[in-house]
Amino acid sequence: MPAYNEEETLVASATRVLESPWCAELVIVNDGSTDNTLALARSLNDPRVEVYDQGHNQGKGAALRRGFTEATAEYVVVQDADLEYDPAEFGVLLEPLLDGRADVVYGSRFLAGGPHRVLYYWHSVGNRFLTTMSNMFTNLNLTDMETCYKMFRREVIQSIEIEEDRFGFEPEITAKVSARNLRIYETGISYSGRTYDEGKKIGWRDGVQAVQCILRYSPMGTRLRRLTGS
Repeated sequence: MPAYNEEETLVASATRVLESPWCAELVIVNDGSTDNTLALARSLNDPRVEVYDQGHNQGKGAALRRGFTEATAEYVVVQDADLEYDPAEFGVLLEPLLDGRADVVYGSRFLAGGPHRVLYYWHSVGNRFLTTMSNMFTNLNLTDMETCYKMFRREVIQSIEIEEDRFGFEPEITAKVSARNLRIYETGISYSGRTYDEGKKIGWRDGVQAVQCILRYSPMGTRLRRLTGS
């Protein structure tokens, strides 16, 4: 659980994770918050909770890199601290992993799933554009590349070097699991998005960075760079 200035929702989000029957541990990485996020994380009274502090803000990708390194459970899922995603759906994500079909499972907000809060039109357009572009360069047929809910077998995610420090993690990890020919599944999930007033942090600059990451890390992008000598 990467967390940056999430004092309003961290405890509630962590509580929901810990209430899941599938939760073996909760690794919280405080990404240099300037509010009470770190103190609240450390106040959680559960032996399954581990809290790490980045010292200063480095970005979501950097926080995830630290969290993946510290994880010890058999399966690892990214859980934001903002209540947009529901830990009650861990079992749905786990199913293809537990029965041996998958190495990675994406929770898609665009497949048939639970309720979805109606928010920004242009965000949905941008998301679908980035997913389509990612699919073109990875030869996957994902419906939601930018989803937070990505679940991995632990040995898989710990064997992949995460280079991006910010939101470029999403296209980077998608490109890298594609390059390894891992078994990737998708399942529909619910989504309770939040507004910018409620703390949403991703913006158009992150979309530009995502395009750059698709070109940088995808197998086709790598081949194109070799052909052009760039």
